[in-house]
Amino acid sequence: MPRFPAVAATALCLWPLTFAAADDWPGWRGPQRNGISREAGLLKSWPAEGPKLAWKATGLGEGFSTPSVVGRSLYTMGNRDGQELVLAVDVNRSGKTLWAAPIGPVRHAGAGYPGPRSSPTYDDGKLYCLGLNGDLLCLDAANGSVLWRVDLVAEYGGKIPTWGYSESPLVDGPWVVCTPGGDKATLTALDKTTGRQAWGTAFGDRAGYSSIVAAEIDGEKQYVQFTATGVVGVAAADGRLRWRYDRPANGTANCSTPVVAGNRVFAASGYGTGGGAVDVKKTASEFAADEAYFTKEMKNHHGGLILVDGLLYGSDDPGILTCVEYATGKSLWRERAAGKCSLVYFDGHLIARSEKGPVSLVKVSAEKAEIVGSFEQPERSEKPSWPHPVVADGRLYLRDQDVLLCYELK
Repeated sequence: MPRFPAVAATALCLWPLTFAAADDWPGWRGPQRNGISREAGLLKSWPAEGPKLAWKATGLGEGFSTPSVVGRSLYTMGNRDGQELVLAVDVNRSGKTLWAAPIGPVRHAGAGYPGPRSSPTYDDGKLYCLGLNGDLLCLDAANGSVLWRVDLVAEYGGKIPTWGYSESPLVDGPWVVCTPGGDKATLTALDKTTGRQAWGTAFGDRAGYSSIVAAEIDGEKQYVQFTATGVVGVAAADGRLRWRYDRPANGTANCSTPVVAGNRVFAASGYGTGGGAVDVKKTASEFAADEAYFTKEMKNHHGGLILVDGLLYGSDDPGILTCVEYATGKSLWRERAAGKCSLVYFDGHLIARSEKGPVSLVKVSAEKAEIVGSFEQPERSEKPSWPHPVVADGRLYLRDQDVLLCYELK
């Protein structure tokens, strides 16, 4: 059962609860978990020095947590002073820290890349956060107080991946859904109010580094996840395993979130593997996943895949921004200047953040990619810039270890 310790947050600051609005970015890869911003009026070209830097904040600690933004608050995670923390900063007051809530002492070195990777998920005044060791917490978003916590290792026999738990929890209706990767539960759904288990499903897969997406496939609501072994779909009602597709998996790290469009699912990984699409169909009471194609030109490591108007964008290792026709798997163009990058999309443009090089604004179509702006991120750490770019309320947020940068996009 979940535990309810009296863990206090520091620098408490109270205000009325906020609710996610159209221009918010309430969790991993945005409102729909697809890396797409629906904001209008954003800059479609940048000056030579890049968009205007609104402010810079420090004090976030070590880690690779991509921020979430709701209203005036930005939420992220980091290691600081020997503690693994969830942090909130005020985006309207130059990144002033509002509170910092400890998950617990740092107990995992991240295999040479210390610090949490998960994005906090905001839902109805609460945050759902996953630490490297499998500590799943629900916090009050207003002040960081812990409402409940569950240890995925202790409760469900979870096996900590080499680089630590990296998933960003999915909140769907009454549940928070995540991947312990344990003997008692490969995936599990917990009551988001209490942390008590609604269902668990165990079929032997360990947790990878990807995050679950919800989908309706051939008339059934499912949760789709990329585990350490392959891509799986489970029934949302009870967690029953409905289908699987192992070819996109590699033996080291499966990181990118799957893409689901109708009954077609695409997933890809790096380490020389590539990506493939399956068409999932119901046959009698079972489901079958039939491969539509597989491509070696989308070896997407961890920068994310974005599907817009039948075009799939992603960075192909070792660092080539690539556009694939989703219907056929045909590579339409490849652009090296953006580097090995993570992506966010808005209105015909990608913001591509290279893990070692520039941040680029790329105008994209089926015919070509045109870089219409590029700048070098200041205050760069010695670690790769793995947190994804975030667009919220006309601003671009870049996290790099202890530093948070906010740029004006309007």
